[in-house]
Amino acid sequence: MSLVTRNVIIAFGITIVLAGTIAYVVNYLNNARIAELSTIEDQISIDTLSLDTQFSLLETAPCDTAASSSALTSTLADLGTRLSYAENQLGTDNAQVVRLKQQYSLLEIRDYLITKQLATACGEKPTTVLYFYSNAGDCADCDKAGYALSYLRNTYPNLRVYSFDYNLELGALQTFIAVMKVKNDLPAFVINGKHSYGFTSLDDLEKLFPKGSLATSTPSKS
Repeated sequence: MSLVTRNVIIAFGITIVLAGTIAYVVNYLNNARIAELSTIEDQISIDTLSLDTQFSLLETAPCDTAASSSALTSTLADLGTRLSYAENQLGTDNAQVVRLKQQYSLLEIRDYLITKQLATACGEKPTTVLYFYSNAGDCADCDKAGYALSYLRNTYPNLRVYSFDYNLELGALQTFIAVMKVKNDLPAFVINGKHSYGFTSLDDLEKLFPKGSLATSTPSKS
């Protein structure tokens, strides 16, 4: 066997080994990714049922248990974080992600309505933000607005932020948008009932809040 032939055979063998290794690694990562996302979906399903049950309990709870709604909102925020991760992994158009987003949106609407009920019944004055965005590529400032709201929510744990995909196909959400009279001019905000459209900066966003409302939302310690 000539040296050239031997080198060709060795090179061919190395190529096969590398291709096999790459295929194995890709398959392993895909399986791990699928398993991880399945775990996320299972956890979201459990949290969805748990939150829905807690909502039902809060609807009949006296005002002295209303404080538990703050912990409920924190749980809802954690659920939203997991959903965002799944969305980043699978894409915004993935059927699984859309289904989970629909469930999450329903929970957000219900939490907002209960918050309003408790505020009326118990004399509370929560600071709430309804944030409407789009993933359709028609909202250049939506990402920046989302980051700004995430910062405010992390800084003021008692601030209630509800995020909705304006174009999500969900009857309850579209009815909610109509009832709240939110125009298709995104990003859109409804801060304690006051509408605002567009985003420029975090400072300008903070100025939209009623005077003193963020100060009462217990800033996080650095």
